[in-house]
Amino acid sequence: MPLSLNEIRARALAFSGEWAEVTSERAEAQSFWNEFFNVFGVNRRRVAVFEQKAARFTGSTHGRIDVFWPGVMLAEHKSEGRDLDAAYAQATDYFAGLKDAELPRFVLVSDFRRFRLHDLETGERSDFTLPELHRQIGRFGFISGYQTRSYQEEDPVNVQAAERMGRLHDALKDAGYHGHALELLLVRLLFCLFADDTGIFPRQSFHDLIVQRTSEDGADLGMWIGRIFQVLDTAPERRQTTLDEQLAELPWVNGKLFEEILPLADFNAQMRALLLDASTLDWSRISPAIFGSMFQSVMDDKARRNLGAHYTSEKNILKLIGPLFLDGLKAELDRAGNDEKKLAQLHRRLAALTFLDPACGCGNFLVIAYRELRALELEILRRQFATQRSVLAHVQDHVLVDVDQFHGIEIEEFPAQIAQVAMWLMDHQMNLRVSEQFGENVVRLPLKKSATIVHGNALRIDWNDVVSAEKLSFILGNPPFIGSKLMTPEQREDLLAVAGGLKGAGVLDFVSAWYLKAVDYIRQTEALARHSRESGNRSSPAGPDTGIRCAFVSTNSITQGEQVGILWGEMLARGMRIFFAHRTFRWNNEARGVAAVHCVIVGFAGSEISPKRLFDYQEIAGEPHEVPAGNINPYLVDAADVLLPNRSKPLCNVPSIGIGNKPIDGGNYLFTTEERDAFIASEPASAAWFRRWLGSDEFINGWERWCLWLGDCPPAELRQMPEALKRIEAVRELRKASKSPPTQKLADTPTRFHVENIPDDNYLVIPEVSSERRAFIPIGFMTPDTLCSNLVKIVPNATLFHFGIVTSTMHMAWVRTVCGRLKSDYRYSAGIVYNNFPWPELPAATDQSDGTDIRLSGAARLRGNDGQGARGHDEQGQKHRAAIEAAAQAVLDARAQFPDATLADLYDPLTMPPALVKAHAALDKAVDAAYLAAEKAAGRKPPRLTTDAERVAFLFERYQQLTSLLPEPSAKPARARKPPRAPAPA
Repeated sequence: MPLSLNEIRARALAFSGEWAEVTSERAEAQSFWNEFFNVFGVNRRRVAVFEQKAARFTGSTHGRIDVFWPGVMLAEHKSEGRDLDAAYAQATDYFAGLKDAELPRFVLVSDFRRFRLHDLETGERSDFTLPELHRQIGRFGFISGYQTRSYQEEDPVNVQAAERMGRLHDALKDAGYHGHALELLLVRLLFCLFADDTGIFPRQSFHDLIVQRTSEDGADLGMWIGRIFQVLDTAPERRQTTLDEQLAELPWVNGKLFEEILPLADFNAQMRALLLDASTLDWSRISPAIFGSMFQSVMDDKARRNLGAHYTSEKNILKLIGPLFLDGLKAELDRAGNDEKKLAQLHRRLAALTFLDPACGCGNFLVIAYRELRALELEILRRQFATQRSVLAHVQDHVLVDVDQFHGIEIEEFPAQIAQVAMWLMDHQMNLRVSEQFGENVVRLPLKKSATIVHGNALRIDWNDVVSAEKLSFILGNPPFIGSKLMTPEQREDLLAVAGGLKGAGVLDFVSAWYLKAVDYIRQTEALARHSRESGNRSSPAGPDTGIRCAFVSTNSITQGEQVGILWGEMLARGMRIFFAHRTFRWNNEARGVAAVHCVIVGFAGSEISPKRLFDYQEIAGEPHEVPAGNINPYLVDAADVLLPNRSKPLCNVPSIGIGNKPIDGGNYLFTTEERDAFIASEPASAAWFRRWLGSDEFINGWERWCLWLGDCPPAELRQMPEALKRIEAVRELRKASKSPPTQKLADTPTRFHVENIPDDNYLVIPEVSSERRAFIPIGFMTPDTLCSNLVKIVPNATLFHFGIVTSTMHMAWVRTVCGRLKSDYRYSAGIVYNNFPWPELPAATDQSDGTDIRLSGAARLRGNDGQGARGHDEQGQKHRAAIEAAAQAVLDARAQFPDATLADLYDPLTMPPALVKAHAALDKAVDAAYLAAEKAAGRKPPRLTTDAERVAFLFERYQQLTSLLPEPSAKPARARKPPRAPAPA
């Protein structure tokens, strides 16, 4: 075990006194360095060599390094008074003869009286004298094992370690050693390699056993590893007195990590070399917070090629655990100050908190949460010690927070084992921090406690079997990101086992099952609390205000589109309330093969918790900023808990929306430009019946397709077009051959479409799917000579006013918040997005062509405003309507300035022309002004409309005002309205 820092300081003082009078390098240098290493409790022969021969950059061909510890330290020693700058230059000159893996991080030069330590990684240089050594021992943590590290997620050593272990895994598997035995063997080797470099084992003892005691051909390596595992699982008092000396140095680990007897693995020379290659890394640099997920990919060659794509970055984990529990505990610590009673109370509370990650993977969330809890405890201990009123003798007895407060469930065995080990490794690192702070060696070996990591299906097992609900404080984690259309049959069965009772559960994403399972679990605690209060038991849970709090990372789809009503309707009905949330942001990491997903974080509980905290992002890849919130609704907006229905008609009195045309023609009526021209050449009379055809792709990317629309063609003309008749016959046969009875019936009218939506006036075209990169969905204002497919939404009888509103940032803020998603792209819907949108309260310039009176829309019309007030409102409304129409036309004009550009070109954020940017800004100003004027006219305080969050919060408030005056909406899906037929061309 490592010496305590107090012991090291004492040894450093003795060393300084013993070597105070020595001055000659030639006589005493090697003895000096042997005793220098002994100050830190390290046998120099175990880690470093004297007089290592090495090539040089300059001077003679070869030289000899005074003290060389490969990969860690190179030391150059001189007689008293010699130039240390020259000594450093000589030391670095030897780098020419070293392999990359041997290059040291530290260069130490000395002349007996002075030391100069160079950290080549940080560039830091430290100068001190021999009498000052006892005050500088912290700089030699890389020798003593008390090295404080700042871990970097992108540190290449994390990837290198996973790659090297991956190669060893493949070699063993190819040789026939596989399955559970291989997984557990690798987990144990990971522990040993980490222990070798972090002070759990005597320095490099595992490495030395492999190098010194096993044959180069690897034939006996499996037997030695099996013997090492046995020793690590045996208490010192149960070991034979005749045990090999090197094996006897190994500590008793316990914790059941080495309990199971594995079949011996047969190694060869290549496998031995792979293990030694892995052991040459500095494993103390590998962060337990992320190495688990990195090593999960070891078991999957495909995942290893995309190494690092799936681990969760520490930065993102802190976004969740901060608002969930950490920020509150830090605030308590600030309030406690140095008050011993308050500090002790908080300390006891930390030790009583319990955590569950029901989809823990390799334990990232648990490891970071444990580290932060231990860091808080360390600060409490530091303050208690600093007051001098309570002296912490045997500080280890005062460390109360332990790994057994943490629980996890993981469906795969190898990650579950990794999570268990990662928690122990983080525990050891935090013990080192305590040791460094108080100078006392804090070691929890043998392992007496462990995190409870259950290998099982979290959606099928009772979470109470992992940790009782009445004992739990927090649920946290990052359940699987799997969309409703991408689940395996087994995953869908798991989802329905939890959510099958909900109407519409089939559209839910996989993560929804964890939300609903958590609700069941939380409600059990509340039932226990109620029973406790009724029975007068004061020692049981006190009630909802002290109940379980939960936070999950999820794809943002569960807060958008039709999933919201299904999932959150149930969550709200069962008493769950959101108390913090991160709105949509990009969840990724810094490793190779970055996997980026658009995510949200939602914290909820079975009671109202204040203050509520809402984090918004100006850019989804940017940093969050916190905005105050009175309430956070399921769309993660500061608004009432509103659930938008799949409404069949628009909320306001505006034109209806529907899908375009659905031919069911087998492609017989659709043509490219070249195909159309060729057809007309053979059938000249068909030219009058071709109309431009737009689907989503054609509309956005500007490529031409044409439709041969024969639905209105008189029979006499049709009979004069034999090539057209061939197409009609092909469509008839296609439909007759269908297995669908409705499609078979359509064979009776082969010139008609299955769905026909053919406007006879200007109309809007809205792509169903559009890239989330765009600030605006490209929306078209079309004339009736163009037909649209069912891959776009169309709004017949639309005006420039309607075009201006749906093309505005106000409408886009609504879209971004409530629409469904296809991957991360916007998926525009009629029932959720368009029909629920609160339009500005303005009068119409004229009546609609279908005769509907829309002189006042929305709440104003429903209130029946009349008289002078209504006339004044009319005048102001007409002014704002005209401004929106003018600005909308300016957007169309700006587009027209670039006739060769597609809408994809015009609305790409990198290529959007300044003229179009300016036109949209003017349109936004006109639309915002209309909304603000309507609010002022209605006697309401005009809102701030500067961010998406503010706009959507306002729109939800308007939605509530409008729906309070309407009957309950129909939940039936919208149907395409069949407009009047277009006249036949002359």
